[in-house]
Amino acid sequence: MSHSPPQQHQMTPLAWLLLLLLAMIWGGSFISNKAALTEISVFTVVALRVSGGAALLWAYVLIRRLPLPRDPRFLLRFAIMGLLNNAVPFSLIVWGQQHIESSLASILNASSAVFGVVIAALVFADEQLTRRKAIGVTLGFTGVVTAIGIGALTSLDPTALGQWAVVGASITYGIAAAYARRAITGLRPEVAAAGMLTAAALWMLPVMLWQDGIPTFDWAWPTWAGLIWLAFVCSAIAYLLYYRVLALAGMGNLSLVGLLIPPFAILAGWIAYGERLGWNAVLGFALLAAGLIVLNRRKTP
Repeated sequence: MSHSPPQQHQMTPLAWLLLLLLAMIWGGSFISNKAALTEISVFTVVALRVSGGAALLWAYVLIRRLPLPRDPRFLLRFAIMGLLNNAVPFSLIVWGQQHIESSLASILNASSAVFGVVIAALVFADEQLTRRKAIGVTLGFTGVVTAIGIGALTSLDPTALGQWAVVGASITYGIAAAYARRAITGLRPEVAAAGMLTAAALWMLPVMLWQDGIPTFDWAWPTWAGLIWLAFVCSAIAYLLYYRVLALAGMGNLSLVGLLIPPFAILAGWIAYGERLGWNAVLGFALLAAGLIVLNRRKTP
C-alpha cells in the first residue's frame, strides 16, 4: 500500500488577503507603540497591551466553549511562555522605540526568524543547520549589522542601545519558539494564546505598579488609539487571524508574514511621523529579506 506525499498548501486569494491583513496589523504595532509612548511609560504600555489582549481572548475562548487544560503543569509553561514571548520582548521593543524610529524597529524585529533557526539548530536534533540555512542565516545577520550600522557595534549611546534592545527581543522570540515546540502541545491555539497573555499580564502588572504606579487613563485620543490597537488588534485579533492563515496556507506560507511586516511599518511610520530610513537601513532590510527568502525556500520534488 503506497502513501501519497503530504499535500502542500496553496496560497488562495483568501489566504493572501488574510496574510496581508495580518502583516498590516503587526506592522501597525510599531507606530502604536510610538503613539502610546508620548504619554505613557514603557511598562504601562506593555502591561495594558497584554492585559487587554488576554481579556479579549478569554472572552472568545468562553463564548466558543473551547476545552481548557487540566494538567497543572501548563500553569508553569504559560508563565514561561508569557515571559519569553510577550513580557520581555514587548518591553525591549517598546523601550527601544524610545530611541529609534518605528520603521527601523520593525526591520530589526524581522530578524526573529533568523535567530529562531539558529536556536532550533542548537536544541533540536532534526533542525540541523544545513548549507541552505547557513546561507540564509549569514545573509540575515549581515542585514541586521548593516541596518544597525558599524558604529553602533562599539557605541553605547541611546540609539545604539535602542537598536540592540529590539535585537534582544528577536532573540527572546527565538527562544520562546523553541520552548513552545516542546512545552505547549495538545492545546487549542486560542487557549494557549490566552494562557500565555494572562501570564504575561501577571508578570507585567506588578512591574507597572512598582515603576509607574496606577495609570491615570487621562490620555489624548492618539494614545488611546495606540493602546487599543496594541491590546485588542495586535494581541488578540491578530492571534486568531494567525491561526486562521496557518490552517489555510500552512506554516511555510505563513512565515512570509515576517517579510511583509516591515514594508507596512515603514509606510505607516512615513505617513504618521514622516520617518525616513537611511541607506544602511534599506540595504539591511534587503539583505535580511534575502536571508528570510533563502530560509523559507522549499526543496522542489
